[in-house]
Amino acid sequence: MSWEWGVIWQYLPKLLDGAWLTIELVAISGLLGLVIAVPLALMRASEKKAISAFPYIYIFFFRGTPLLVQIFLIYYGASQFDAVKNSFLWPVLREPYWCAIIAFSLNTAAYGAELIRAAIQAIPKGEIEACMALGMSKFTTIRRIILRRAAGIVLPGYSNEVLLMLKSSALASTITLLDLTGMARTIIARTYTPLEMFFAAGMVYLAMAAVLILCFRLMERKLNRYQYAKRPV
Repeated sequence: MSWEWGVIWQYLPKLLDGAWLTIELVAISGLLGLVIAVPLALMRASEKKAISAFPYIYIFFFRGTPLLVQIFLIYYGASQFDAVKNSFLWPVLREPYWCAIIAFSLNTAAYGAELIRAAIQAIPKGEIEACMALGMSKFTTIRRIILRRAAGIVLPGYSNEVLLMLKSSALASTITLLDLTGMARTIIARTYTPLEMFFAAGMVYLAMAAVLILCFRLMERKLNRYQYAKRPV
């Protein structure tokens, strides 16, 4: 059996189309997940059990169950209920694209919330006490101090979560979406060249991961620039 480079070059535009869909899924679900994760993390960091109970259960469920099961529950499970089919949500829940985004967003929000919670609790208490001494309100302290400090602390760990989400996005192909993995499988069914196509798809994933790592490193240098400042001798 010979290695067919020509097949890779022939179908590379199709793979890039699938890669663009993968980028869409990761970008949209990543932003939505972050919007959900921040309030969950603030609630989770609360010392009041009545407030921290809901995010604890949410995080426990989504971190303790496989992402594939969550995708199937949303995509296949919603259609089992007539109330859902007759509701305004059905035009969204019947589309695999939006079901994948919902599943990815809820999943990454759970992981992100736990990372942000740990970052919030890692902020020195003296900084919070200084805000109280200056007469800052709780909302102003959260907005101007806690979230900004937590962003710099959480960024290295959160970048790993985004990379994991990029790789996990391949599961979108299980609900008929032609993302990068789905497109590779479709091409394989036509050409019978699994090694070549999966190799090419892997290289595209690697390139996207490299770009993400570079972007996060630049953000980390900006948010934590005090760590990279040259100290006087």
